[in-house]
Amino acid sequence: MENSIFSAPQPSTYVTPLTVHNGLGFLSGQLPRKNGEIEYRGKVGAQVDVASARAAARLCAEACVAALERELGGRDRIVRILKITGFVASAPGFNGQPNVIDAASETFIELLGDAGRHARSAVGVAELPHDACVEVELIAAIR
Repeated sequence: MENSIFSAPQPSTYVTPLTVHNGLGFLSGQLPRKNGEIEYRGKVGAQVDVASARAAARLCAEACVAALERELGGRDRIVRILKITGFVASAPGFNGQPNVIDAASETFIELLGDAGRHARSAVGVAELPHDACVEVELIAAIR
């Protein structure tokens, strides 16, 4: 991973981190980790403020790119990010999921230029693994 500036954690033994089929890569969800630990925990709108949730979304996007690089053997095989889905652990009444996931979208574009532009869904959920506040998964066109 000569071009990687981020590290991606090793996936669970039961999960394939990246499934490739007909030029499409389906990447498993990535959590906001720093030095291997979940950085932001809790529900957005309660224990986690929007600025922190946006920072978490950036970490998730960085982890996505790092995982793609690791699994593909480098960034040069990424043609384009086609679709991301951002999951936001949301307190009752919180409906700012698009604003939170905008930070992931911005990060993909910063890291990959036009190849980082994508379609997107931003979804509020009750809980995420390890009490993370955000998770991001994606579909990419790959060579």
